[in-house]
Amino acid sequence: MEKNIVIIGGGIIGLSTAYFLQKEGHQVTVVDKSNFSSGASYVNAGYITPSHFIPLASPGIMSKGLKWMMNPASPFYMKPRLNADFLKWVWAFKNSATKKNVEKGIVPLKDINLLSRELYEAMKASGDFSFHYECKGLLMYYKTDKAGEKEWQVGQRGIDEGLQVEHLSGEALKAIEPHVTLDVKGAVYYYDDAHTTPTNFMPQMVHYLKANNVTILANETVTDLEVSNKTIKKVKTNTRELTADSVVLAAGTWSPMLSKKLGLSLKVEAGKGYRINVERQTGISIPSVLCEAKVAVTPMEGFTRFAGTMEIGGINQNLNPVRVNAIAMAAENYFPDLKITAEEKAQAACGLRPLSPDGLPYIGKSKVCDNMIIATGHAMMGWSLGPATGKLVSEIIANKKSSLDLSPFHPDRTF
Repeated sequence: MEKNIVIIGGGIIGLSTAYFLQKEGHQVTVVDKSNFSSGASYVNAGYITPSHFIPLASPGIMSKGLKWMMNPASPFYMKPRLNADFLKWVWAFKNSATKKNVEKGIVPLKDINLLSRELYEAMKASGDFSFHYECKGLLMYYKTDKAGEKEWQVGQRGIDEGLQVEHLSGEALKAIEPHVTLDVKGAVYYYDDAHTTPTNFMPQMVHYLKANNVTILANETVTDLEVSNKTIKKVKTNTRELTADSVVLAAGTWSPMLSKKLGLSLKVEAGKGYRINVERQTGISIPSVLCEAKVAVTPMEGFTRFAGTMEIGGINQNLNPVRVNAIAMAAENYFPDLKITAEEKAQAACGLRPLSPDGLPYIGKSKVCDNMIIATGHAMMGWSLGPATGKLVSEIIANKKSSLDLSPFHPDRTF
């Protein structure tokens, strides 16, 4: 049965949801406060990551965070502030940073990443797009034995979970990355990962949706939700009112502002990430993560992207040159023949990633509203999980059996 759907949020989650809903024959409207050309969906590392099955909230992360708080160039930086929502999130994050939480999250995160990879490949094969997509895996480079041992423990767990993982020496790396000089001891190679170029994919998705009767409303801010009997009757923007049978809340870090209008306190914090693009030959052909520095390196279509840092400091788009420089220095430390120029650093950009306290996204309906589906909180895996989230949301709206067990992602779960 055809429904009228309004999606709040035009990032990878919102657009992927629109894609699967229009395939089901629904009338879809996507509204976003931007012009569909910026934000985390455009500046991310472009990874599809079955390898990232360990939640951010894990044992030891709080002690590391406290240590790193003194260093503005650290990979993980949490700016303290006297804000009730922030303090509640920190408490929930602390409570989630346990071995039990990690064990509970491993299978759901692995499975939803694998589903998303399948969907990216199906979208690529469909003929609807011609976006860049490669499945070359992911190298986790390490410079110290301690980091290597820790990453190999994760790799061995990945093998137990059915992933293809190999531990490579520094000498073995020369055979698969012959055109770069590496200053590392070795790497853990996750063969199941893939990568794309976000700035190649997103415009194609917007173009496809417009060509297939999806209404795209750019530069419009949702200001209010008119609710009656636990049902959203109208979505109000700064220029119009929209009616809908179902509403999808996929507004990333801005989602809690709207969920509060329904009486739902959605715990989400903004985690700022940065990227530097190098638009010249680097010799890098396989995506990688620089383990100690927490920097992602992606050979994209026409350039190499260096992305990283997790800066939890509220919703703002301010660029911190110290953090930009930290990414550049890390890249040069692992790739000693690479020099990132002042001009390249000056063109850096940032985006805000929505962080849930336990490291799993929110996907599903809350008991507070009968016709809203929540789709946010994906943290660093928003790009990876976009298609899977869109597919799952479309199944919820159609009352179909879900491709995955949705209970780990329920928006009403407690921390």
